[in-house]
Amino acid sequence: MKILLANPRGFCAGVNMAIECLDDAIRRVGSRIYVYHEIVHNRHVVDRFTQQGVKFIDSIDEVPEGSILLFSAHGVSPEIRKIAKERKLQTVDATCPLVTKVHLEAIRYARDGFNIILIGHEGHDEVIGTMGEASENITLIETADEVDSLVFTQNDKLAYLTQTTLSVDEAGAVIEALKRRFPDIQSPPKEDVCYATTNRQDAVKTLVDQADVLIVLGSQNSSNSRRLMEIGAQRGVTSRLVDGAGDLREEWFENVETVVVTAGASAPEIVVQECISYLTKRFGASLSEETLREESVQFNLPRELQQLTTTAHDPSGEAATVSQGTIDVRSR
Repeated sequence: MKILLANPRGFCAGVNMAIECLDDAIRRVGSRIYVYHEIVHNRHVVDRFTQQGVKFIDSIDEVPEGSILLFSAHGVSPEIRKIAKERKLQTVDATCPLVTKVHLEAIRYARDGFNIILIGHEGHDEVIGTMGEASENITLIETADEVDSLVFTQNDKLAYLTQTTLSVDEAGAVIEALKRRFPDIQSPPKEDVCYATTNRQDAVKTLVDQADVLIVLGSQNSSNSRRLMEIGAQRGVTSRLVDGAGDLREEWFENVETVVVTAGASAPEIVVQECISYLTKRFGASLSEETLREESVQFNLPRELQQLTTTAHDPSGEAATVSQGTIDVRSR
């Protein structure tokens, strides 16, 4: 058996920034920190922080007044920020800058009187946050088939935006359908599907035709990981999305000569290496790392980290003052 290990894979700059942001906050004030939704969509990452004492919540009502609340990499709506302020929460914004870019585009288009077509998956945290920026101006669609049912005419001021973690091909099909029906529709200055999503999909497209099996490391609720699995499935390759080596099954690899392994943008490298170790030990597989593109993008940690001198609330309801440590905020 031969393993083709795709590169780029795994953590993107936005995920790196969000995870380091939470790590830094813990170093500064301890682990009595709340995170609105999952910091990133990966079970291993979330479990690691949960074991340290971080609480992941779906409603700000769960956060005691005055506590520290970190916004996840997927971003939040203005309404969530408003509620957090009313509850006197000290917030740290770990939103990926590429998601923030989409939010700012939505605000600008709405301010200029455009109706915005948002291409994305209903219910995804990122989509909820983006729609919250200009809910009265945004219409959500997911597929090219939905374009014909839009109620707009060619006389309407229209613009489109996309979720950052979509399939490049599927997003492109929707955009083409929009441009055919609405030739004057405005597009963002730079595409919204993020560089890491594009790079990981391109790597899989390049390698998957050599594969008998495609293994994608990532959690089931990770949009970009699911898109990687779908690329293989659409090309007739047996494709599996797994959290780690513990999910692998021996029967998946019977009579298999070549396995392509990759990881979604929120999957840590350790789970990739555990998967490689399983395949090499169990099947005597050889490893070839296939680098299709180099990545060097880094994002700064949010400035709010430097102001984390706060009063944390313990379960007994008594306040415990936590002092700020001296930690350099590094570019990531």
